Amino acid sequence: MFAFGVHLTIFANIGLAPWDCLGMGIAAHTPLNYGLSMTLMALVILGVDLLLRERIGFGTIIDALLTGNFVQLFNDLNPFPLNGSLPAGIALMLTGFAFMAVGMWIYMGAGQCCGPRDALLVGLGKRLPRVPIGLVEVLLWAVVLLAGWALGGPVGIGTILSTLGAGLVMQLVYNLLRFEPRDIVHRDVVETLRSLAKR
Repeated sequence: MFAFGVHLTIFANIGLAPWDCLGMGIAAHTPLNYGLSMTLMALVILGVDLLLRERIGFGTIIDALLTGNFVQLFNDLNPFPLNGSLPAGIALMLTGFAFMAVGMWIYMGAGQCCGPRDALLVGLGKRLPRVPIGLVEVLLWAVVLLAGWALGGPVGIGTILSTLGAGLVMQLVYNLLRFEPRDIVHRDVVETLRSLAKR
């Protein structure tokens, strides 16, 4: 569900969110496709998360290994030519945000920790306690976007829309689902294995 939403934001063809822009930039300069670029990047970030001593759950690992490759699968299976209309692109991107929010609702509800990039944000936020977490996220996105743009990743109105609109659509979906992600109690890999062993 989440990967299909990301696919729609790519298919919109009006610019990408920072991390996707970086993934496309890496793919443009390596033999890797977008999916493998995102997987490699997620694994590197996962290593940084471990160095930052962030909690790693099965959800973190599954996100790192599968999400980018599922997005690539949807990209490969889509029979339609890349969108060329700005209004349609905006509609596709907003629809993609909604699918992503539902996907996040599904996987966060499992309580198996967050994805590698979210764990990185939390880890950096803990080490910069005097800096508001929102500013930490903006700075992180700025660095990622700059790197993606330098590598030739697509930047456009969709990039701005992703930065400003994704969170708003996510909140709207969560309100409709009556879901509060901060209420979820997460278990890391060790805690989950212990729980399974007791059964």
